[in-house]
Amino acid sequence: MKFTDGYWLMREGIQASYASEIAEARVDDGRLTLYAPVRRVEERGHTLNSPLLTVECWSPAEGVIGIRSTHHAGAAAHGPDFALRTDPDHTTKITRDGSLLELTSGELSLRVDTAAPWCLDFTSEGRVLTSAGSRGTGFALTGDGHHHSLAQLSLGVGELVYGLGERFTPFTRNGQTVDIWQADGGTASEQAYKNIPFHLTNRGYGVFVNHPGQVSYEIGSEAVGQVQFSVEDQALEYYVIHGPTPKDILDRYTALTGRPALPPAWSFGLWLSTSFTTSYDEETVNRFVRGMSERGIPLGVFHFDCFWMREYQWCDFTWDPDVFPDPEGMLRRLKDEQGLRVSVWINPYIGQKSPLFTEAMRHGYLVRRADGDVWQWDLWQAGMALVDFTNPEAREWYAGKLRGLVAQGVDCFKTDFGERIPTDVVWHDGSDPERMHNYYTQLYNETVFEVLSEARGAGEAVLFARSATAGGQQFPVHWGGDCESHFGAMAESLRGGLSLGLSGFGFWSHDIGGFEGTPTPEVFKRWVQFGLLSSHSRLHGSRSYRVPWDFDEEAVAVTRDFTRLKHRLMPYLFRAAQQAQERGTPVMRAMLLEFPQDPACHTLDRQYMLGDDLLVAPVFSADGAVDYYVPEGTWTHLLSGERVDGPGWRRERYGFDSLPLLARPGSVIPFGESDDSAVYDWGHGVTLRVHAPADGTVTVTQIPAVDGFAGATFRTRRDGDVIAVECENVGEGKRDRAPWQVLLVGIEATGERSEQTALGTLLTAAPGVTAVSAVLMEQA
Repeated sequence: MKFTDGYWLMREGIQASYASEIAEARVDDGRLTLYAPVRRVEERGHTLNSPLLTVECWSPAEGVIGIRSTHHAGAAAHGPDFALRTDPDHTTKITRDGSLLELTSGELSLRVDTAAPWCLDFTSEGRVLTSAGSRGTGFALTGDGHHHSLAQLSLGVGELVYGLGERFTPFTRNGQTVDIWQADGGTASEQAYKNIPFHLTNRGYGVFVNHPGQVSYEIGSEAVGQVQFSVEDQALEYYVIHGPTPKDILDRYTALTGRPALPPAWSFGLWLSTSFTTSYDEETVNRFVRGMSERGIPLGVFHFDCFWMREYQWCDFTWDPDVFPDPEGMLRRLKDEQGLRVSVWINPYIGQKSPLFTEAMRHGYLVRRADGDVWQWDLWQAGMALVDFTNPEAREWYAGKLRGLVAQGVDCFKTDFGERIPTDVVWHDGSDPERMHNYYTQLYNETVFEVLSEARGAGEAVLFARSATAGGQQFPVHWGGDCESHFGAMAESLRGGLSLGLSGFGFWSHDIGGFEGTPTPEVFKRWVQFGLLSSHSRLHGSRSYRVPWDFDEEAVAVTRDFTRLKHRLMPYLFRAAQQAQERGTPVMRAMLLEFPQDPACHTLDRQYMLGDDLLVAPVFSADGAVDYYVPEGTWTHLLSGERVDGPGWRRERYGFDSLPLLARPGSVIPFGESDDSAVYDWGHGVTLRVHAPADGTVTVTQIPAVDGFAGATFRTRRDGDVIAVECENVGEGKRDRAPWQVLLVGIEATGERSEQTALGTLLTAAPGVTAVSAVLMEQA
């Protein structure tokens, strides 16, 4: 919130106090504690009738420095709290040189001059990254008696701010007011389903505010040279996280708050939904599944939305017997005969008509008001109540209902809602209602994810979740929520996904075609391309189906071709997924992540990198016109083989069979042999597309292992006019997995077993051969 009225005045009713100087500094066991009066103390009388802030400084892990500013320390501690993963073996260095104190963690240092006016300088390699200056640490009292702790960190010239969750407003946060407060606001407003109190900048650092309740940000919007954040509390704790690169920042942030789990390989296939309020039964489902098969569109997951249960009874976890009289048989047929996985919709609410309402109320499993009444309202479901996940028995009761569905054959759950959490309630464990409003989704999604992990085994659990808070990245996948069905909504969805990726989330999806309304055929076909070049891909709508033949025959072809392209890219995509699990780098990456040294990439929000090496620029126009930026080097269009030189902007026009999809200069993109499923032996018959590496470079390409199939590692080396590719781990038991192929794209070459293709020279390794080489003749 804003506390000042311009530069000179405070807002009416606001009394603000800021750390002014350091009265005393203590060093104890790797922790620096500063005692800061809020006025200049020139004589003893100034120590009376005036607050003293306690500011603790420490490092929980390398490259991370924590700051906790406290006014009154006697406030009772009510949960919930984020579960942070600190490094117990990490050591912090604190040095004193006269009045100068310095706390160092890795390449990040906090520098304080105890003889100067209050200032916390965060530095790296002698350069100040950001500072908490004269109004950087303090608190404010409002006229109605509320206490807000606040901090301000300086913004440098040209510094841009990103993140704070899945936000659909302009991509860079500068100039915005952002409230970290869960809301069901769709994708066309400033509200967000996934609110994360973490931001990073293009200056080499990020900041995580360790508060699960409401955090109010003023990002250059109150003081234009400052990022201000405040909480209604007696204390404020935040962590400055050093990079220096954006990837390094995400690595350290997700090490602190939790790494994303690795979703199962089958989840990367195409999902098809019944849509929301449409009329459907088993025959409708079978018609959709048959229609996809007859048109050659491989389908991986079928999703049943809300009305698989009876109206007014969400959730009772029981199939509507009038519509699905044999759910077990239906699920068995979908899985055994069609080879599909099955997803069903759930939410954490119990409607009053549900037979589970009385059961849950009797056992005390529902959230209550202070007078003991169950909290209820009529929005969404008539008389609905909330499951109290702070009650271990309620959590186990809810999990037991899900286990019954898993036993029937359900593979995953769409965990909808979790945002509209009231604050006029009492939680079983005594949690603070304001802090629980945002945090509720963590308990909800964790409960469901644990059920699937226990039932299906490690690496087989996956959600389709809408709400999240910090740490929610551990329970993928998340989707963008309710968007409209036009090009503008498609673009705002992409902005939200890129913002979420810069907030520590590795996997993200969206409703292909949009949710509200019905897209035009042009919108649908362009959204299909975008959706199938996302980490996860689902066809879903509100009041209309999203089967492609409802649009036109070209929509069928686009859906078929891009689904099959995604399947062939699975060895590449799953390696990107592993990087999300290992370091927190998202599969879909804002250009800033891959090109932090290129200022032109810092504001791009209509294109992205898919993994390390593929640039995707979705088309947001009916006529196929698209403007996009190409970073430095010679890039290669993956579908046509055309070479594109950067840096620079391009304006092009594409038919519905293509879009800007460019391979990075020197990249080696593995293409799997199969295109009819996301799950197969990705190493067998793999084709490595080599894109003109520079002389002297070595590129390592890892083919992940999946479902019992062994992986492989290839090393591509360019020495002068020779390109050599070796398979490093072809040993006993793996030789029969050849042949594999090397496609030299955009290069004229000669080599053993070579042939010319439309894209370039194809070299083939026979079974047992561990290396192929090509002699370059000329550059194409």
